[in-house]
Amino acid sequence: MPPDISHQLISAARAQSSKDGTRLIEVLQAMSGLADVAFVEQLAAQFHCPAMGMAQLHTLQPAFDVVSYQEALKRGCMAARDGEGAILFLFSDPFDQGLRAWGQGAVTQPVSWRLTHHADLKAFLAQQEHLVRAVDDVLLGSDSGSGNMEQPDISLRSISEDGSPVVKLVNSAMFDALKAGASDIHLECTPNGLVIKNRIDGVLNRIGEVRGRETAEQAVSRIKVMAELDIAEHRIPQDGRFKAVLESREVDFRVSIMPSIFGEDAVLRILDKKALSDELKGFSLDSLGFEAKVMKEIRRLANEPYGMLLMTGPTGSGKTTTLYAILTEINKGRDKIVTIEDPIEYQLPGILQIPVNEKKGLTFARGLRSILRHDPDKIMVGEIRDTETAHIAIQSALTGHLVFTSVHANNVFDVMSRFMHMEVDPYSFVSALNGVLAQRLVRINCRHCSEPYVPTDDELSDSGLSRAVVEQYQFERGKGCGQCRGTGFSGRKAIAEILLLNDELRGLISNRAPVEQIKEAARRNGTRMLREAALDLVAQGATTLDEINHVTFVA
Repeated sequence: MPPDISHQLISAARAQSSKDGTRLIEVLQAMSGLADVAFVEQLAAQFHCPAMGMAQLHTLQPAFDVVSYQEALKRGCMAARDGEGAILFLFSDPFDQGLRAWGQGAVTQPVSWRLTHHADLKAFLAQQEHLVRAVDDVLLGSDSGSGNMEQPDISLRSISEDGSPVVKLVNSAMFDALKAGASDIHLECTPNGLVIKNRIDGVLNRIGEVRGRETAEQAVSRIKVMAELDIAEHRIPQDGRFKAVLESREVDFRVSIMPSIFGEDAVLRILDKKALSDELKGFSLDSLGFEAKVMKEIRRLANEPYGMLLMTGPTGSGKTTTLYAILTEINKGRDKIVTIEDPIEYQLPGILQIPVNEKKGLTFARGLRSILRHDPDKIMVGEIRDTETAHIAIQSALTGHLVFTSVHANNVFDVMSRFMHMEVDPYSFVSALNGVLAQRLVRINCRHCSEPYVPTDDELSDSGLSRAVVEQYQFERGKGCGQCRGTGFSGRKAIAEILLLNDELRGLISNRAPVEQIKEAARRNGTRMLREAALDLVAQGATTLDEINHVTFVA
């Protein structure tokens, strides 16, 4: 089949490119109206050069010894080796004659040219950036150094100019994680060195491995120094925090050091206030993706005159974001709203926010007592961790305050047992409680590469489904592309189960009725379980069975 990209279309695109200064390749795709894959295939046919998609790129090994990473990033090209060791020269713009001339002169070895889409090439390069900038230097055995301890600058320029491979390794890990939108960085010690992983959309992604136990120890020591921890202590866990500067903005990192059989592991929780600030502009519950019925019930609970709304779910399930969305919506300037948080992840205009400081004696319980003397109308307690905080929060809800808070539990029913274990009076608890919201974040299929598929019998069986649902569900999954960095997923959506307290449920909970009895009453009162909400997303083709099995229990 002849290519649809004609010489006439190329001439028109060239004229438009000269007129407005936009790259010819971008103008041509826009004028052709073709999707990324079809555009590259037809362009490859026009120039008689084989095309490569994202899936094929993942089978290659970068050859930065042939074309350096800096040159690849600068010129929009890349050298890579296939499974047989042959060198391929990847490029995305066949109209760039300067690149062709440079490539033919700079690469002295025999190469085969391959055309790929610029988004795929950019994503593939981004996945290799950490290894090239930091790990390769460490493997060269350069001497380590202490670096600057005052809010390190983790820009590309400072990383490239730093002479210490250990400093470069740690800063590169932070830079890559921030650029990829990761929530955590994991540095895990192995018998041979250090493995680096980023948690993106709730899932760990392996970034690379650094050889050498000494390098691993130096990297963890570097993080300890930044967080002002004891570098001589290797037998007990340590916690700390530090700030770094990225693109003229401060980013907070919370550090957890844990001794392991091979040394010490480090986890850095990223608190990028600027990113969250941008995310929360014009922010409301609608942007979280909750079902309309759930949003209606949350808004009703958020506007009650007094009582308690409990959020529950594991770490990373979006509880804080939902609480911020609620406070943003109800903050009309008529009420005094006070929060106590650990840490404050985003500054909410018009709201008094108090950071917990346990070293100075400001705990959740002590701060909450002080808040009550500050004449608040609505209170947010970041997390209930102990009996004292639970008692004060319940008393606050019973004395005319509207309290928003969170507790770690798997679902809305486990919350009850958590409070009972805190020796809270059941009658006071149910009298204060208006509702419980349990939520999870589910990764959504990439809209650029999502395609229909038929699950196997084993997949259906493992998900608690029968073959009959194949006709009822619209099964889809992403195959991986440049837009989703090859993962098949792009973004996350909140699912929830919400328990609204009525007289029947209050009676059952205060009398410590069996959980099954409480569940039956909750279903009669309209509660939909997390698993049901997750299956609805699968039925709509929004996510996959494997993803919902990862975040919810199979019924």
